[in-house]
Amino acid sequence: MTPRTGYAAPDWQRRTLLGVTWFNLVTALIGGAALASGVMPALGLPLGLLDGSPFRDYLWPGIILMLVVGGTQLAPLVAYRMRLDAAWGLFAIAGFGMMTWIFIETGIIGGQSALQLGYFTTGLAQCVFVLLVLGVWPRPLLRRG
Repeated sequence: MTPRTGYAAPDWQRRTLLGVTWFNLVTALIGGAALASGVMPALGLPLGLLDGSPFRDYLWPGIILMLVVGGTQLAPLVAYRMRLDAAWGLFAIAGFGMMTWIFIETGIIGGQSALQLGYFTTGLAQCVFVLLVLGVWPRPLLRRG
């Protein structure tokens, strides 16, 4: 589906946006299910990370990860499949949602890890690729007007 902007983005840009979104969706569902199941402390994610947070265990963070993060990743994929123009805005919301999730997560548990940096980067990539697909990003990047 090409956005109605008069700009035809290269296929690799749309495929990359779709691939990153699918990756974020699948890993949000898997990660959320793992958190909610209670298996994470046995796998090395101590409950102590939640000290000072509103959570006693990983049940609610897992449910929130699946529903909120997973849901915001699913919405643009469904809209894209249905050929709705709203898909492009939803892709951007999904990217910002992923970055927001990581900011909140690092605020609650403190510190940062390579995994958190990786997921922040996937959210940022979604936002950048939406701009590229829509033709909003200037070409070449440093062109003078």
